[in-house]
Amino acid sequence: MASHQFQTEVSQLLHLIIHSLYSHKEIFLRELISNASDALDKRKYLSLTDDNFKNMEYEPRIDISFDDGAVKKLVIKDTGIGMDEEELALNLGTIARSGTKNFLTNLSGDAKKDSNLIGQFGVGFYSAFMVADKIEVISKKPGKDKAYIWSSDGKGSFEINETEKADFGTEVILYLSENGNEYANRWQIENITKKYSDHIAFPIYLEFTETKYDGKDDKEGKKEKKIEQINSASALWKKSKSELTDNDYNEFYKTISHDTDEPLFYIHTNAEGTIDYTTLFFIPKRAPFDMYQADYRPGVKLYVSRVFITDDNKELMPAYLRFLRGIIDSEDLPLNVSREILQQNKIMVNIKSASVKKVLSELKKLSESNPEKYTEFIKQYNRPLKEGLYSDFSNRELIQDLVRFKSTTREGYVSFAEYVAGMKEDQKSIYYISGDNEETLRNSPLLEAYKEKDIEVLIMNDDIDDIVTPTLVRYKDKDLKAINRSGTVDEIKSLEDKEKEKEAQPVVEKIKKALGDAVKNVVASSKLSGSPSCIVMDENDPSIQMQHMFKAMGQKDVPDIKPILEVNPEHDIVKKIADTNDDLFAEDLSFLLLEQAKIMEGEDIKKPADFVKRLNRIMSRTS
Repeated sequence: MASHQFQTEVSQLLHLIIHSLYSHKEIFLRELISNASDALDKRKYLSLTDDNFKNMEYEPRIDISFDDGAVKKLVIKDTGIGMDEEELALNLGTIARSGTKNFLTNLSGDAKKDSNLIGQFGVGFYSAFMVADKIEVISKKPGKDKAYIWSSDGKGSFEINETEKADFGTEVILYLSENGNEYANRWQIENITKKYSDHIAFPIYLEFTETKYDGKDDKEGKKEKKIEQINSASALWKKSKSELTDNDYNEFYKTISHDTDEPLFYIHTNAEGTIDYTTLFFIPKRAPFDMYQADYRPGVKLYVSRVFITDDNKELMPAYLRFLRGIIDSEDLPLNVSREILQQNKIMVNIKSASVKKVLSELKKLSESNPEKYTEFIKQYNRPLKEGLYSDFSNRELIQDLVRFKSTTREGYVSFAEYVAGMKEDQKSIYYISGDNEETLRNSPLLEAYKEKDIEVLIMNDDIDDIVTPTLVRYKDKDLKAINRSGTVDEIKSLEDKEKEKEAQPVVEKIKKALGDAVKNVVASSKLSGSPSCIVMDENDPSIQMQHMFKAMGQKDVPDIKPILEVNPEHDIVKKIADTNDDLFAEDLSFLLLEQAKIMEGEDIKKPADFVKRLNRIMSRTS
């Protein structure tokens, strides 16, 4: 007898499922049927491509039976790929992906809140513990002599032992709890299967006992065992759109994604011509929990003429569309296409290119026809779309119309097109300010002059904005200008501002001398009205946000980039520096201008003790 402990994350997941998803407990059957279908998919592929499997007798099917006696049981059996001892331990006892582990670690402990998140994970096999006191899984791989039985009560450990099994595949036996007794029932099983799994592409059979009566005097009747197919067993994505309802699409999505929510949006395409293929893509309501993990699980399955090929290939769609869930089914790819061949295969390259354009075009239509729903999409997927601006040059113009930004002059989100439509008559550029904190950016002194002249500035606080936006350069015929960069051409500067800058040169030089190598440069600013100072970065230097990113990534050799200090010649503090003959007082005030500007931008003061000493000297002088 081989006893094993569940991985900590599995125990967490079991606790979460049992306590948070009870109101959705019937989905356990959907999950087990989906797992059986996956196993059949994998064996069907091998039966067509692998010589070791081609000559084996194989009837792909799922069988469900139940016992409604004293000990109520439910059995889901498939003729699929099966599992050996190692695979049983790995698949039913551990969670390998770090993204999943992080997701579980970050759960709040609030059952109601966490139940809204669990759909992002997909409950899978473990959902069966909502209705079972004990589960046994008996499995045998085709071509192998040994069979194994996995058993557990879901309370921390499981056992795996050798057993006997005549046929190949997997059999899941649920010993139903009080919460699950209702599922040892023909009508419950049939209704749930039709609701959630009617589109599974393999036949699902239900075995049940039916009582037949010969006549009026036959009170007990004759019990007969019957087996009936309870699903349509056709690939939903191959049906025409006119045959399908929103509910059909929604239930299919829940099966392939293991989500408990309906999708936000779906896109169904049947292409005929030079290349014949079908795609069905869904966008989840909530971003997948592992979307920003390096080991994210891709959500698109590849089929060739309805034969499953792979569901773990990140090359099927570009990384910035990794939130998509769905199907690609090609009529033209070879069945034995490998992962490596896929990346260079011209047919797959063309399908991928056309599919990306289709998804982006449909999103553009959605943004125009249903702005409210598109805003829901943006709240979840704006950031990965921005990755596309950087990585997908061929679709950059279309993606530029899809991304959204926050703004200094309006609520919600604004597109580049909406910004341009609202520009002043003499305004030539699109202005933006970038950083890692929206509140800090909105309170930046750099915005003062733009607010006075009612010029809109885009707020870019995604961590990727500083990487992506400088590569855009312009939107259509409008240049993009970062107002926290020294290279920004200041179109709002008047002749009067330029004259004041000349007059301020003596105090600028005085501050520059006091600060020495603490700054790259000091200049008089026309951006400031109420604040005495602000910092900007040289246009050729990495931004403050990018420096933070490099350090967070563990780069130890990130150079200490000096900022440029802009000062307001009209402010009292700057005037005091100009008027004083006390070098120490001028130096203290100069450093105060620099350090408070850094604080306003969310920067740390490297020597807080020196900062406090200067502040104390200034305060004692003015008291």
